Amino acid sequence: MKTFLSSAALLASLAATSPALAQSDPAAFYANKTVTVLVASSTGGGLDTYSRLVARHLGKHIPGNPTVVVQNMPGAGGNIVANTLYNISPKDGTAMGVTFPSVIVDPLLTEGVQRNYDATKFNYMGNAHSEVLVCVVRKDAGVDKIEDLQTKELIIGATAPGSTTADFAKITNGILDTKFKIVTGYKGSREVTMGIENKEVQGICGLGWSTVKVQYQDMPNNHPFARVFAQEDMKGHPELTAAGVPMMLALAKTDEQRQAMQMFYGQNAFARPFILPPGVAPERVALLRKAFMETMKDPELLAEAQKLNIDVVPSDGEQVQKLVADMYATPKPVIERVKAALARGK
Repeated sequence: MKTFLSSAALLASLAATSPALAQSDPAAFYANKTVTVLVASSTGGGLDTYSRLVARHLGKHIPGNPTVVVQNMPGAGGNIVANTLYNISPKDGTAMGVTFPSVIVDPLLTEGVQRNYDATKFNYMGNAHSEVLVCVVRKDAGVDKIEDLQTKELIIGATAPGSTTADFAKITNGILDTKFKIVTGYKGSREVTMGIENKEVQGICGLGWSTVKVQYQDMPNNHPFARVFAQEDMKGHPELTAAGVPMMLALAKTDEQRQAMQMFYGQNAFARPFILPPGVAPERVALLRKAFMETMKDPELLAEAQKLNIDVVPSDGEQVQKLVADMYATPKPVIERVKAALARGK
């Protein structure tokens, strides 16, 4: 009897601990699972291109090799994805999102907007590319040099208020005294570029150079009706600088203007952020961060990126988490200056 009871107790103990053992084994957890990547844009744009590129290779770097699927969820400048991740998606590492950096920055810069998420509480899995954003303008728009933007109205298309295509023009209106007239409501960047082609609008700003290279393979200067007119960044892209594309920052006249633009342009460092919901177990966050960086070094991914004519300049999750924390620690006077500029730029 004694032996029987001991064996029964042992079996009971194993039964009680086996779920915990399965949960602590990443391969056991992810085997036969589906990981969903929510993408805050329509298909075909730059954000979607990077998201699908990573999704095609991510599964083989996660223990258990889950299936990875992409679900496009455009709208509200990326806030739909942010709210879904924060409040609805499972917190077990089977859901992640790729959204616009403005989703991270806007809560710091706008007031009176109801958001059901805290950008500092997301778990940042990594960043697929540090981007240089640009303005693309029709060649017949009547602006020849960057200083013309301060004296001539230019009609540009944008997606939702709060997106980079809207806010990067608003910030230059508010701080650098440009004359952009911003027409929002386009579904995605591809729809805006179609609007440029159809002469509905004269240009688009806040568009990643990587996106431009995908959609217009003869840029920066050889496209029949449009050109890259300005770089919206603190440093610029070597390829664009070599082609003579000027910096929007050249319009700044004071240190205060430059400081405000530096704070705003800081979001370019996490242009393609992969985000996990809050509440995901730290060990699973660490696992997915490792898998992400292994994916970004995958020779097959890099070869595919080269064929797609897009750059891959990743940052790991810890770096992105720190960049976001540092941005939220920006001195209040600088934040207020940028907020005031965005309000005036409407």
